[in-house]
Amino acid sequence: MPSFYEIATQCAFKNPFSQAKCAGASNVILPGDSCAFGSTKYFLLCGVGGVISCGSTHTLITPLDLVKCRLQVDGAKYKNLIHGFKVTMAEDGTKGLVRGWAPTFFGYSAQGLGKFGLYEFFKVLYGDMIGEEAAYVYRTGLYLAASASAEFFADMFLSPFEAIKVKVQTTAGFATTLREAAPKMYAEEGMNAFFKSLVPLWGRQIPYTMMKFACFEKTVELLYLHVVPKPRAECSKGEQRERERYTHTTIGRNQFFGVLRLYLI
Repeated sequence: MPSFYEIATQCAFKNPFSQAKCAGASNVILPGDSCAFGSTKYFLLCGVGGVISCGSTHTLITPLDLVKCRLQVDGAKYKNLIHGFKVTMAEDGTKGLVRGWAPTFFGYSAQGLGKFGLYEFFKVLYGDMIGEEAAYVYRTGLYLAASASAEFFADMFLSPFEAIKVKVQTTAGFATTLREAAPKMYAEEGMNAFFKSLVPLWGRQIPYTMMKFACFEKTVELLYLHVVPKPRAECSKGEQRERERYTHTTIGRNQFFGVLRLYLI
């Protein structure tokens, strides 16, 4: 099995300033190999990709998220990021750093399902509404509208879990687990406990998601314009997948550091 280094160095898109030499294979889709664009299966697969990418990444940075929330709630006790980690470790041990991982995982997995699946759905829906020519001419506006619509609904999936996460991470003695916190919050405030922060959540997430998807789509265009010397339809299935991996990796790096910057503010 080739090493990670060998895979990286042999990638056709390892250098964004050099052109890839596409193979002459035709873009033939074998039965069961893929699915039709715009089909229900296509939207579901996009949603599954969102579950994997959003749920895993946000769960991995749970310790950073926990300290960030405590800094915002009690700045006198948690003076800065490093001090926040030290205080948390002293009071709760290593286990305390992952408090809130369950609502984080389930919440952002649900949000990823809606965000990625609905983005593709709205992109097709709005494109059909304005026509093929207008959809191409005003494609950036289409990406922004589709991503905003997708995030609007995706945040409804996230909001209850986000509320539980923040309560668990910042209210001492309230609860330490998802199963313990959810019924307590419902008993105290009803459904309002889970959705009272939805509007601020929209204010944070919708602009970010609009920029993320618009940048992704533009990166794909630039790759086919400057890196791959022939149209997408003429590239083999393997070449298209390699281009997708490169684009996701590039956008993923930018997204990680963007999220890290926000958490450190």
